[in-house]
Amino acid sequence: MKVLIRGAGVAGLTLAHELATRGADVTLVEKREEIAGNASWQAGGMLAPWCERESADEAVLTLGRDAADWWDAALPGHVSRNGTLVLAPARDVGELDRFGRRTSGFRQLDAGEIAAFEPALAGRFGRGLFFADEAHLDPRKALLALGDKLLGLGARFEFGRSIVSAIADIEVDCTGIADKRPDLRGVRGEMLILRTAEISLARPVRLLHPRIPIYVVPRSENLFMVGATMIECDATGPITARSTMELLSAAYALHPAFGEAELVETGAGVRPAFADNLPSVERDGSNIRINGLYRHGFLLAPAMARQAANIILGNPAAKESALEAHR
Repeated sequence: MKVLIRGAGVAGLTLAHELATRGADVTLVEKREEIAGNASWQAGGMLAPWCERESADEAVLTLGRDAADWWDAALPGHVSRNGTLVLAPARDVGELDRFGRRTSGFRQLDAGEIAAFEPALAGRFGRGLFFADEAHLDPRKALLALGDKLLGLGARFEFGRSIVSAIADIEVDCTGIADKRPDLRGVRGEMLILRTAEISLARPVRLLHPRIPIYVVPRSENLFMVGATMIECDATGPITARSTMELLSAAYALHPAFGEAELVETGAGVRPAFADNLPSVERDGSNIRINGLYRHGFLLAPAMARQAANIILGNPAAKESALEAHR
């Protein structure tokens, strides 16, 4: 089976991996000159289905609960399984109760327990929620490692091209917002990368705020990704000055050491979303589309890849039941 995949973001790469490990002949076509630079490159890399349930459908939890296992099996050593810590400033502590009512899979922490989990935050927060079964990875390292593994599995990449003459049995569109279909909308995410050796975190921390909840994700070499999501805008330009100030202010509220951090990078990406904010795998003859991963790219791409691979390789009955039931 020869499969041509358009788009080498997280959707295209996870599908390629699922197919190549099952023996398919895979070619990926990417209009960029390399894997770096797409919307997946700007992601936080949180594998946090229980936290995401706060604002997402139950299907996101059901489909995403095995994501950490998939990434761990595909790329051993890339997944950190240290859970997620959810906090709120004293003035917004009511947000913790609201968050807890809409989620599950957590336990309440007091100030002493927060200090035990994250010594750098000792004395700064009186209450928190800990989601022990969640995980995270560095998206950039994961994307590059997945690309290298695919080459080792015999997959081919065609960079800098949008049209190829290769003959395939199946073509799959994984181009995200570039698909330009009318039922997709753009959801912009903006982020900063800070560097400081003055603070160390073992896990992602979500800081709740009624207006701009943020997450801070630790990476190697004293780097921290600070992000916000769900901005209903399809603008593709650089991060705005207002967003930069708000993200920096929120990071400072988590810990003052971020006020002296080096601002390494800013970025923005537009993610594709359908009206219900759930992804879709659609087939029309020999053409398949995977789209609508919204803010859940690394979390839900494995489930969508399995579903699409089952269809492509002749096992359409093996569906992701949660998403099918929802739709």
